[in-house]
Amino acid sequence: MENMAEEELLPLEKEEVEVAQVQVQAPALSPSLASAPEEAKSKRHISIQRQLPDLEKLAFVTEGNFDSASSLDSDNLDAGNRQACPLCPKEKFRACNSHKLRRHLQNLHWKVSVEFEGYRMCICHLPCRPVKPNIIGEQISNKMGAHYHCIICSATITRRTDMLGHVRRHMNKGETKSSYIGASTAKPPKEILKEADTDVQVCPNYSIPQKTDSYFNPKMKLNRQLIFCTLAALAEERKPLECLDAFGATGIMGLQWAKHLGNAVKVTINDLNENSVTLIQENCHLNKLKVVVDSKEKEKSDDILEEGEKNIGNIKVTKMDANVLMHLRSFDFIHLDPFGTSVNYLDSAFRNIRNLGIVSVTSTDISSLYAKAQHVARRHYGCNIVRTEYYKELAARIVVAAVARAAARCNKGIEVLFAVALEHFVLVVVRVLRGPTSADETAKKIQYLIHCQWCEERIFQKDGNMVEENPYRQLPCNCHGSMPGKTAIELGPLWSSSLFNTGFLKRMLFESLHHGLDDIQTLIKTLIFESECTPQSQFSIHTPSNLNKQEENGVFIKTTDDTATDNYIAQGKRKSNEMITNLGKKQKTDVSTEHPPFYYNIHRHSIKGMNMPKLKKFLCYLSQAGFRVSRTHFDPMGVRTDAPLMQFKSILLKYSTPTYTGGQSESLVQSASEDTVTERVEMSVNDKAEASGCRRW
Repeated sequence: MENMAEEELLPLEKEEVEVAQVQVQAPALSPSLASAPEEAKSKRHISIQRQLPDLEKLAFVTEGNFDSASSLDSDNLDAGNRQACPLCPKEKFRACNSHKLRRHLQNLHWKVSVEFEGYRMCICHLPCRPVKPNIIGEQISNKMGAHYHCIICSATITRRTDMLGHVRRHMNKGETKSSYIGASTAKPPKEILKEADTDVQVCPNYSIPQKTDSYFNPKMKLNRQLIFCTLAALAEERKPLECLDAFGATGIMGLQWAKHLGNAVKVTINDLNENSVTLIQENCHLNKLKVVVDSKEKEKSDDILEEGEKNIGNIKVTKMDANVLMHLRSFDFIHLDPFGTSVNYLDSAFRNIRNLGIVSVTSTDISSLYAKAQHVARRHYGCNIVRTEYYKELAARIVVAAVARAAARCNKGIEVLFAVALEHFVLVVVRVLRGPTSADETAKKIQYLIHCQWCEERIFQKDGNMVEENPYRQLPCNCHGSMPGKTAIELGPLWSSSLFNTGFLKRMLFESLHHGLDDIQTLIKTLIFESECTPQSQFSIHTPSNLNKQEENGVFIKTTDDTATDNYIAQGKRKSNEMITNLGKKQKTDVSTEHPPFYYNIHRHSIKGMNMPKLKKFLCYLSQAGFRVSRTHFDPMGVRTDAPLMQFKSILLKYSTPTYTGGQSESLVQSASEDTVTERVEMSVNDKAEASGCRRW
């Protein structure tokens, strides 16, 4: 009996010796890689064999008949029982005799195998790589995909040519089975990035959304700092604030809120992906923050802290759909930053937002907003747009209009605090005003825009439901009378009111100075000048003396220790009728002080053969002519002004100098240019009275 047991175990020992010989025959490896774990030997797939008889033995080994497998060789296989193919499912290849099985293995699996270091990677038809079912009418065909298993990295590849290239790339890198396993067993630690004194762990390929669950974009640092300053300014009005980061990913934004604002905020970070939620919890521990899950503190948070250290704050981490979470709970501050458009989450965001709360929306679907995919903009935002010189501000007004419609459906109005459109995103921050009166006032500010395709003059349509006989009369230009055909198109619906709140922007600038955020101070200053539509001038960056009496959109905002105002705002009461009437009067009087819509690009309207003046000088020329003027963050060469396009071009032509055209014709060009300048200036003076009465909104 003992001899029989030794004979039964002999084939298994031979297989282990063969595997050991393969590792010895591999290219020269370092001692550390040669001592790979023994578990790697058993990880080799059954489709990877050295010889065809080894593949034939699998038909018996898979059935568990080790006694018969030990006595098999190439001669006595003919006398075997009916066996199934070990690399094909039973539905595809039924059990057959040994000679038929050998022919099947040789023709279908062995001939199309890929060789590497003495091993053959045969084609496999098992459901290791399932293919999605194809629905053809009422019939469903479950097709299993044939594939290869890589002996080095255990990847599954469909085509033989792709498998050959895959193995060739491993050889070019000098990778073998043992070296690859040795490198894969020692997983590299997660990279730790630091932003605004906040440490965050990121996964490999963290900047590629298609290759990671927790996406982290370093280019969105400006966006995160703007939102932080917004929350910091809101925290001066009332404390504590219920804040929500609906799409946490790595949790960097919520961590910055809790770490720098402390007890003034109660942060909730949400994400639907389980891996992202785990990463958020690890980042909370990394920044000495307690994690609260379902109103219970996680026990591990106290164990990770070192001696003498204390928790800075608490963060609640949730794993659910953002729409469900915003329906269940009320918040004072909500930030939406989904991958792409955010229109699917606006209704839920305004459902339970508290009065005088803030909703910030970051849209990264710039291909549709910047008129590269116009059909997508029509589908998502219900808006008709074309590519214009002011396409970035057009995108911001599209997003604000979508936000305003969502708020109006919930009987809420909005006040736009600021809107920023840069290369990678469009950020819109609005304050919520409860009540149907505010909702009606908000809905009235959504209008259509008439855009001339010849001169790019633009103006919002007049209020009213009556159909005009000639809508081209609303445009200040005369292109319809001088050009054939239809010259203008209708864009929108768009937000037609102001995009900035000067008082709130000044408070944001103070918070950026207080927290040392130097990167966004230049941008906030540009937004302040743009909101006032004035050239850049010296102004005080310290806190104003009348902060406790600051008023925004008819609502008094507390920024210092004013207990009466604090109690009023903290309770979130509705505005009284007297305050609503005062709000309406203030809005009517502030129409003239709002910044003009859109801007002109100085290069777009340059005169051929003329050298334009410097942008700063040109702003001074427009200001001296009696027009409001400022630069814009939407376009570095853009000019925001209330001057009509005809006046804009005439002043640009007046202060432009002709280019050098030769000595003999220089005097003629100069005299001709002077004549045209005088004609244009006279025409501009005559039209200035009419243009000044034209209402741009």
